[in-house]
Amino acid sequence: MILKVLLVLAVIGIVYFMFIKKKPASYNTKSTNNTKAKKSEKLESNDMVECATCGTFVEIDETIISNNKYYCSPECVDKA
Repeated sequence: MILKVLLVLAVIGIVYFMFIKKKPASYNTKSTNNTKAKKSEKLESNDMVECATCGTFVEIDETIISNNKYYCSPECVDKA
């Protein structure tokens, strides 16, 4: 009987430490903020950016970059 109780407590303890208990906050914030910042800086080909002149959202592959700004068409580049 005591062996069964100890076994159940051991299983509960393992589940608690593996799934429920969280790591210290200082450990999570440092690594999470750095990886999120790196991911947000890197734009991929299917990401949408806003045209600096008209405000239309266009995929990165279809934009025109001038003076480090994104434009949707040559007309918007001329207006700027």
